[in-house]
Amino acid sequence: MTFLPTTYQEMIEQGIEVPDFVYVTGDAYVDHPSFGAAIITRILENRGYKVCVLAEPDYKSNKDFKRFGKPRLGFLISGGNIDSMVNNYSVAKIRRKRDVYSHDGFNHRPDRALIVYSKLARSAYPDTDIIIGGIEASLRRLAHYDYWDDDLRRSVLLDSEADLLMYGMGDISIIEIAEALDSGLRAKDLVYLDGIVYKTDDISFLNDDCIVLPSYEELKRDKIKYAESFKIQYENTDHYSAKTLVEKYDNVYVVQNRPNRPLTQMELDDTYELPYERDYHFSYKQKGEHVASIDEVKFSLASNRGCFGGCSFCALTFHQGRIIQSRSKESLVNEAKKLIALDDFKGYIHDVGGPTANFYHKACDKQEKYGVCTNRQCLSPRCPNLKVSHTDYLDILRAIRKLDGIKKVFVRSGIRYDYLIYDEDETFFEELVQYHISGQLKVAPEHIANEVLDVMGKPRREVYERFKKKYEEINKKYHKDQYLVPYLMSSHPGSDIHSAIALAEYLRDIHYQPQQVQDFYPTPSTISTVIYYTGIHPLTGKEVFVEKSPHGKAMQRALMQYKNPKNYSLVYEALKKANRLDLVGYGPKCLIRPRRIKK
Repeated sequence: MTFLPTTYQEMIEQGIEVPDFVYVTGDAYVDHPSFGAAIITRILENRGYKVCVLAEPDYKSNKDFKRFGKPRLGFLISGGNIDSMVNNYSVAKIRRKRDVYSHDGFNHRPDRALIVYSKLARSAYPDTDIIIGGIEASLRRLAHYDYWDDDLRRSVLLDSEADLLMYGMGDISIIEIAEALDSGLRAKDLVYLDGIVYKTDDISFLNDDCIVLPSYEELKRDKIKYAESFKIQYENTDHYSAKTLVEKYDNVYVVQNRPNRPLTQMELDDTYELPYERDYHFSYKQKGEHVASIDEVKFSLASNRGCFGGCSFCALTFHQGRIIQSRSKESLVNEAKKLIALDDFKGYIHDVGGPTANFYHKACDKQEKYGVCTNRQCLSPRCPNLKVSHTDYLDILRAIRKLDGIKKVFVRSGIRYDYLIYDEDETFFEELVQYHISGQLKVAPEHIANEVLDVMGKPRREVYERFKKKYEEINKKYHKDQYLVPYLMSSHPGSDIHSAIALAEYLRDIHYQPQQVQDFYPTPSTISTVIYYTGIHPLTGKEVFVEKSPHGKAMQRALMQYKNPKNYSLVYEALKKANRLDLVGYGPKCLIRPRRIKK
């Protein structure tokens, strides 16, 4: 095994005269299957293509983009593992100084990295095909609300001036694209492939069942139109049922073909069994640098992709889809053995999971043939056809923890507590508590006010309370002193001052104050972001309250940390505004005490 070339010298040393592809990423080069760049490049290498990696290029000129010479087939460009604007800025729009995906911990990537890199590649070699992909491309593939501009932006395919956009996970698409380019076709010709977005000035060749969305100009004029357009997009994220979507701009159409099919278990196993180095590039170590993003995932196992949880603030539906794709027990056990053999392995598997750890099967049998439902969720509210079982996932955990060299196998990637509590067989819950938690279990109820939870697409409060009670019972049964840590969010659409106070009262009752508070962050292509921009829930058409003022958000955030003296004035103001001064006093139900009057 060896890393793919990152310099011209490395390229020559590996016997490559001309690369087939140059893969550009805003992240440092980490060859681990938790990173999209590693997966795509290793898939190509496995098919015989020569790939060089251009990580964190200098974006002040196109010099770095000429490092390997002109690629034979084209540039593959990704902004990185996270959307560059989310990576670069906090929810308060303050530029972050640190970047865990960089080679030295500092922020080096440009704003809107995908656009910047693509244009630099174009300026370096104007006649070379440019294909963009990754999370930033997936979530910005059509017109989208941009929180940082506070406006609608065009499809990133147009702004980047790329030839083709690949969305979704890309395992299948990248092979099809590479083979087509290798046969002599150009990127602009690949209009027949699933999982791609392209631009054209003529749509007469499209099938009659394609859906023409409102034009970009219409969307700019009318927020309701944008909500309606998003609803159509949301209903067309499944391979089996999705139609071709068309979005018109001034003199060009952006066309989205249906998503690619889900991977088979064998295909997913094959992806994760490729020869990854499972570390960051040696050049960083030679300089004494560390890529922090490897720390949590180096000794973790990805068991599944996709999520049918349906959280409104999550964009996973637009990227990985709702159909669960899972690896075999044999594949996961084999990978665990590889981790055990690493020199720096200490006996601990940090995680066995995915977007949601305990989603190992498709939500129901019909998805095998017909895909997901376009008009209902699987989990919130619970569908009567939902299959609830942890048997196979538990079998995997048992097999891994029995391996020689394993001290502990943790589950950290997130448990859907509602799915867990719906399982009538408590075996997994009991073994989770016994063997797979390190002092605390983190779960994400996000809020406790049902009116907010409904907008979030989360289960209602009573479901969380049921789970919490059962968790405490099982811990007591096995003489465990393990805590439950709830993730909570302030200022999500639907949350007004009264909802925020209800959450503060709940925190008072459970004697818990979060050390950090997560404000709702409007990121591209989520239901919640559409609500934030339009004030309309795109799936129901109903109006939803949205707190947009910085001061209003500050009050909601302060209420979650009402014990902090620094928050006193904001908490008092919020209580007064809501006519809840009954919570100011010395009683056990009061949040804060009256101010002392200075004599």
